[in-house]
Amino acid sequence: MSGGVDSAVAAARAVDAGHEVVGVHLALSRMPGTLRTGSRGCCTIEDSLDARRAAEKLGIPFYVWDFSERFRADVVEDFVTEYSSGRTPNPCMRCNERIKFAAVLEKALALGFDAVVTGHYAHIVTDAVGNRELHRASDEAKDQSYVLGVLTTEQLAHAMFPLGTTPSKAVVRAEAAERGFTVAQKPDSHDICFIPDGDTRGWLADRIEPVEGAIIDRSGATVGSHDGATSFTVGQRRGLNLGVPAPDGRPRFVLEVRPRTNEVVVGPLEALAIRELAGRRFTWAGLDPVASGITQADPAGAVAHAALTDAASADTGAAVSPSTDLAATDALLPFDCHVQVRAHADPVPAVAHVAGGELIVSVREPLLGVAPGQTAVLYVGTRVLGQCTIDRTVSADEPARAAAGASAAPAADSAPGDSAAPAADQAAASATLVGSAAL
Repeated sequence: MSGGVDSAVAAARAVDAGHEVVGVHLALSRMPGTLRTGSRGCCTIEDSLDARRAAEKLGIPFYVWDFSERFRADVVEDFVTEYSSGRTPNPCMRCNERIKFAAVLEKALALGFDAVVTGHYAHIVTDAVGNRELHRASDEAKDQSYVLGVLTTEQLAHAMFPLGTTPSKAVVRAEAAERGFTVAQKPDSHDICFIPDGDTRGWLADRIEPVEGAIIDRSGATVGSHDGATSFTVGQRRGLNLGVPAPDGRPRFVLEVRPRTNEVVVGPLEALAIRELAGRRFTWAGLDPVASGITQADPAGAVAHAALTDAASADTGAAVSPSTDLAATDALLPFDCHVQVRAHADPVPAVAHVAGGELIVSVREPLLGVAPGQTAVLYVGTRVLGQCTIDRTVSADEPARAAAGASAAPAADSAPGDSAAPAADQAAASATLVGSAAL
């Protein structure tokens, strides 16, 4: 129970459904703030007290579980490491993947509980033989299925989302008021929880030593300087210290961040558009595409991939695995889907396939400002099919540039970073945890 309205109502509905419910609040920091400032931050002492009051109102046991060390290692340090590598992580995805539906679920199952219930706006559909699918919430404006795209089949089997079919957040707030919850009108959290003031750049500067470097255009010419490459994000326009204007006078945007050379690459808006993205770390939410009848395995691709894997293993002396849990689907024929690359972005039509151990997604409409480290979630209709962490992208203007004899350095290909204002976007993905478990 996060101390918010969604988790309180989700817990109440679990009680109403006849489950034996225990409320759990997660202590994710050893030094939490005392008070929230409107929608800034979460997991404060105030939030813990709000969660306790809701549990008391429901008459259920309430505990605080300390996951601060696990959160620091798996989410906060990962965030810093990814930015240091020029990638743009989504901490809310990592928290769902490694804390709420991993560490918390593991402890809950070990204690004899059957499920973790949360206040996410998403819907689980179970077919006639018991297979579970993750779907979008009824309220598209509040849908949080994107940040749950990292859940595996096993995790879905032990998850409950009571708010998934609720038509609107207004209904949830009205229900909370009717139940007498003091959090009925409490503002939602909209920032990265461990950066409550929203200053991601300043927070990173305290942890990654900034080093001055060059800002270059796609031809490699120096057009400005910077105080630290890791503070820039793909799609950023403001705050660029450019001493040389563009020949056409048009604005320039960050296209790529190169931490190894400490360079930031800038260029025109159209250079932000990508036509393909790919990632080796991919998972399926529920049945994989073959078992779901969406596509078929590609035998030729599987054989080729096996040969590459064997060769890599021979070169390194270690086993090589392209994906964490998908040995049977390392090569898939193309299939239609939609892909979403941010928590509240519009999904775009795409064709996906698996080859060479990568989930490769070709979009039918160019996407702007997509960078490695972000998460691409695949949908078939309202169903969340799976996800990948983006490792590389292919610029939509790459063929034209190649034909014109342009520089081989692509604009957004393997561009670390994120679209403009990533903190707000990632924070919009913030999820409310109900640490309740149903028996």
